[in-house]
Amino acid sequence: MRLDSQETDLTSIASAATGSAGFDVTALRAQFPSLASGIAHFDGPGGTQTPRRVADAIAATITSPLSNRGTGSVSEANADAAVTAFRQGYADLLGVPARGIVHGRSATQLTFDFSRAIARQWRPGDEVVVTRLDHDANVRPWVIAAENAGAVVRWIDLDPVTAELDSASVEAAVTERTRLVAVTAASNLLGTKPAVRAIADAAHAVGALVHVDGVHYTAHQFVDVPALGADLFVCSPYKFLGPHCGVLAADPDLLETLHPDKLLPSTNAVPERFELGTLPYETLAGATAAVDFLAEIAPGAVGATEAGSSRRERLRASLHAVDEHETRLRRLLEDGLAALGAEVVVHSRAADRTPTLLITLPGRKTWDAYQFLLGRDVLAPAGSFYAYEPFRRLGLDDEHALRLGLAPYNDDTDVARVLDGLAAFLAK
Repeated sequence: MRLDSQETDLTSIASAATGSAGFDVTALRAQFPSLASGIAHFDGPGGTQTPRRVADAIAATITSPLSNRGTGSVSEANADAAVTAFRQGYADLLGVPARGIVHGRSATQLTFDFSRAIARQWRPGDEVVVTRLDHDANVRPWVIAAENAGAVVRWIDLDPVTAELDSASVEAAVTERTRLVAVTAASNLLGTKPAVRAIADAAHAVGALVHVDGVHYTAHQFVDVPALGADLFVCSPYKFLGPHCGVLAADPDLLETLHPDKLLPSTNAVPERFELGTLPYETLAGATAAVDFLAEIAPGAVGATEAGSSRRERLRASLHAVDEHETRLRRLLEDGLAALGAEVVVHSRAADRTPTLLITLPGRKTWDAYQFLLGRDVLAPAGSFYAYEPFRRLGLDDEHALRLGLAPYNDDTDVARVLDGLAAFLAK
C-alpha cells in the first residue's frame, strides 16, 4: 500500500460481508444498537459492544417484581431464578459445576479476594509464581499476598522478540516450594496464548494451585476449565458482549477449603460465601443473556435446543465460528499492516494468539495515531492497558502502543477503515 495513495478500495477489501464458514456478520451486527454510531470498534479487548438482547434482559429483570431471594413471592422467586440461571449459564460456558460459579464486581476484585483467602495457607519461604506476560490484575494481587505472608515471588519471563513465555524460565520458576502459579490464558496486550496446560501440569506435580486469568481468552475461545488445568479461572462478561461484572469458576470441592472474610450472619454455603452483599440480579440476568446470545451465533444454532443440542455444545460450535471469523480478519489486518512497511512494527508474534495486535510506529507517537483515527470514527486505543509487566518488558521507545482488537461484530469494512486511517496518518 503506497502512502501517497492511501485510500484502499473498500469494495475489494470488504468483498465478503458474510465472513467465514457461513458466519453472517451482517446479521450479527444488526443486533448491536451502538454500531449505528458508525464507529469502527477495535477496542474489544477493553470491553465489547452490547447486543440488544442483553439490555432487554437487564431491563426486564429490574422492572419486574424483584426482592431479595426467596420463594414466598413472585419478586423473591424472580431474584432466585436470576441467580440460578446465571450459575448454570456460566457452568455451561466454562465447563464447571454450577456450584463452582462465583459472581464478583470484576475479575480484579475476585482475584484480590481469592488471593487473600488462599494466602492464609502460606508460610514464610513458600513460593508464588507470576509471569511477565500477565495483566497486572493477575500479578499484583499475588505479589501483595506473597509479601504479606512472607512468601517468595518467582517470575516466568517473557521473550519480547517472540512475545512468548520463556520455556526455560517456566522450568526454573516452579519448585517444590511453589504454592500457586498465576498465568494468563491469553494476553490482553499481545494476544499470546501460552501453554497453560503444560504450566499447570508442572504446578500440579509439586502440589501447587493454578490461577488462570481467562478475561481475554474467554472472548475468543471455547473454554474448558478442567482441560486447561486451571484450579481457579476468572473472566469478565463485558469482554464478550455482556454487562460489567466478573466471574470465577472452580471446583466446588476446592471452594469448600477456602474461607474468605465475610459478615457473621451471611451464609457459609459455597459459592455464596464468596459473594459479599446482595447480588445485582439485573446484572446477572444480562450476563446470562450474553451466554445465550453467544450460543446462537453459529450457523444453525437457533432452534438447536429443540433438536437436542445442549447449550454447551452450541457454545462450542458458536465460539469455533467466531474464532474462524476473527482469525480471517486478523490475517487480513496483518497483511494490510505488512503492506505499510517498516513504518509499522507489529509486536504480536506468538505462534498461538488471539485476534489482538499491538503495534508501534517508529518515529511517531501512537497516541497521535489514536487521536487521528478517532477523527475518522475508528476507535483503536493507545496505552499499556494495565499490562504493566509485558509492556515494560517490550522496552518500547513510545510510552503507549496502539492495540487493534477484533470482536465478533467486526467486519472487512472495519479492517479497511483502520488500514486506510493508519496509511493516511503515516502519509502526513
